[in-house]
Amino acid sequence: MPLLHEVLEHNAHWVQERNRAVTKVPQKKVIIFTCMDTRLVDFLEPALGLRRGDAQMIKNAGNTLVDAGGGVVRSLVVAIHALGCEEIFVIGHRDCGMAQLDKEALRIKMLESGVPEEAINALHPTLGEWLGGFHDPLGNVQHVVQLLRDNPLIPKRVPVHGLMFDPSSGVLQVLVDGYPALPAGAAQP
Repeated sequence: MPLLHEVLEHNAHWVQERNRAVTKVPQKKVIIFTCMDTRLVDFLEPALGLRRGDAQMIKNAGNTLVDAGGGVVRSLVVAIHALGCEEIFVIGHRDCGMAQLDKEALRIKMLESGVPEEAINALHPTLGEWLGGFHDPLGNVQHVVQLLRDNPLIPKRVPVHGLMFDPSSGVLQVLVDGYPALPAGAAQP
């Protein structure tokens, strides 16, 4: 059976069994910015004690921040200012594929798939910078936390935490506790 048909069949059964209504406003007022790695699906949220409706989830390859005004920051701004989120958790993970990304091999695969070379060359900044690859997953999390703290669109009262997740064991490690960076007099949520 084709995958689309499997998904639709599953969905029909799932809809009949569903019983928890939630609102679009995250109950725990937290934003999780993490990687799109498949090993995190149905594993990261329970490891954090989160259920459907508790948090805003933003995912991209390697939980990288390439453009300070791009889609990730746009989503963070909406979650904070329109949905009332009060904290950001940047969560990287061990054994991240973006740490081993071979941009030249990816470029070749893109060309072989019919992506025009002009389109690749037009990426700004360069393909490698646009992809946001890195060699140190812990350093990437710390870098993203700092970029978000420095972004004028993110209020200084919003703590930005940095964590590392192990997709094998589920262990969570704090790299950056965002509370000490709050301005004097700002209450911790």
